[in-house]
Amino acid sequence: MNLSHTIKSFQELSIHELYDLLRLRAEVFIVEQNCPYLDLDNKDQKCDHLLVYDSQRLVGYCRLLPAGVSFDEISIGRVISAPSHRGTGVGKIVMELGIRYCKELFGAGPIRIGAQVYAKPFYEALGFVEEGEEYLEDDIPHVEMVRP
Repeated sequence: MNLSHTIKSFQELSIHELYDLLRLRAEVFIVEQNCPYLDLDNKDQKCDHLLVYDSQRLVGYCRLLPAGVSFDEISIGRVISAPSHRGTGVGKIVMELGIRYCKELFGAGPIRIGAQVYAKPFYEALGFVEEGEEYLEDDIPHVEMVRP
């Protein structure tokens, strides 16, 4: 793999970058997970977007949310690795970069996520701790997790 990454505010994204990230989100969260939901939630405009490429192809993504947008704390959301790159460590790289950039952009502090329950072990390995009860979001079991 020949990985590179970029981080951009919504306003800095090119139309091609925006198209690629929305296409990847739709491919995974709507089509693959068979979950019709409104992905465009009016939060993207307030976020920074981390894009991870293998050569010229977008293979990983997440959005970084300042405190007060989704939770009282800083947050990372819409974490994706492309189906073609699952099991290669791209997801871990996306999250490690996301955590790093959250600190750089928003300062030190806890990071809260809404994690799909099946991915709990993945997030626990990155220092996140389950907090609260499981809940359904778009008919998918989720749980809030915090990285102190």
